[in-house]
Amino acid sequence: MMEQAVEELTPIVGTRPACRAFGVAPATIYRRRRPPQPPKPRKPRVPPARALSSTERQEVLEELHSERFVDCSPAQVWATLLDEERYLASERTMYRILAANGETRERRDQLVHPSYAKPELLAERPNELWSWDIERHEALRNRAVMKGHRHRLVAASRSKLRAA
Repeated sequence: MMEQAVEELTPIVGTRPACRAFGVAPATIYRRRRPPQPPKPRKPRVPPARALSSTERQEVLEELHSERFVDCSPAQVWATLLDEERYLASERTMYRILAANGETRERRDQLVHPSYAKPELLAERPNELWSWDIERHEALRNRAVMKGHRHRLVAASRSKLRAA
């Protein structure tokens, strides 16, 4: 509705003054005038010059799968190969190669907590629902505070609560 009013006033005073008169952002009007543009196709990503070739990646994967390193982490493999003065790839690259082959996951299954429904207290009549909570108040030391449904605070001594 406001856009139509701005469009009607635009040939007379211009877009920006019309927008100012009706309190509409000019960017909104300009954006709605322009038809939606189709998304631009992505350019194929050129691999970096220092990236490992497919044969080098396969060599790293074979080393990680070798009988010697089958139970070791990529960090241990990388450190061992460095001690032997062999450098195939960085530790992070070894993890990337394993992840590309779907061979990385959490070592232990992660605990999934069940959804917890917050308890709901519902009263249908007055004085039907009472809950109590022990809190520390300076004025009510060594006393329990009882809370009613309407959050009225009533002080009760601990000895009376224990007896009940």
